[in-house]
Amino acid sequence: MTEERKNTLSGNYRRIMEQIHEAVLRRGAGAEVSLLAASKTYPAEDIAYLMTHCGLKMAGENRQTEFTEKYDVVHPCGQYHFIGHLQTNKVKYLVGKTDLIHSVDSVHLAEEIERQSIRRGVVTPILVQVNAGREEAKSGIFPEEAPEFLARIAEMPSLSLRGMMVVAPICEEKDAVRKYFEESYRIFIDFFAKNKHNIEDPILSMGMSDTFAEAILEGATLVRVGSALFGERNYQM
Repeated sequence: MTEERKNTLSGNYRRIMEQIHEAVLRRGAGAEVSLLAASKTYPAEDIAYLMTHCGLKMAGENRQTEFTEKYDVVHPCGQYHFIGHLQTNKVKYLVGKTDLIHSVDSVHLAEEIERQSIRRGVVTPILVQVNAGREEAKSGIFPEEAPEFLARIAEMPSLSLRGMMVVAPICEEKDAVRKYFEESYRIFIDFFAKNKHNIEDPILSMGMSDTFAEAILEGATLVRVGSALFGERNYQM
């Protein structure tokens, strides 16, 4: 890795952490927010450098094949999550390796993660994915379906329900996305705080490179940042 690339990554990381800190101060009430590097298409050495030299704690992949290819380099350095749409036939490659699966969006998928977890003698931490904009082209449980779905997943003994991952629609105005984050936060609080499911520090994964500040203001505890941290993606990878 060149010195120029190291300087770019460390500079981007510092800037994003400053922006997160500013949004946390605006939100107040002792808020704590973690940064996850959304590392689709970016090389493993970039992720490892951010973890070993800059303070990054976690990264997440959208593709199982990419997760597997980078695993031996990334996982010794920090937490490695799976954040993309997950097909049931790919579950066996992730269970026992990934620190958290963010994208559980069907009972069928949850049952397969449960089955593979039992086979390996592990309990797999997961988030339920919520499609905040109710967009048919995107994966995720619709907001009105979330409470019942969360309750059902919480009963699976080999899954550890840790919270929710929210996918919001693209909005022309940044403030317009806040209503989707606000609704998702209400669902999150109703289930994880009011109902007391004995989940310590539940996670609300919400907000990406262009919306993470707005997500923090509406209650996110984890934000997923890719291009703002790494730069332009190379989709030919």
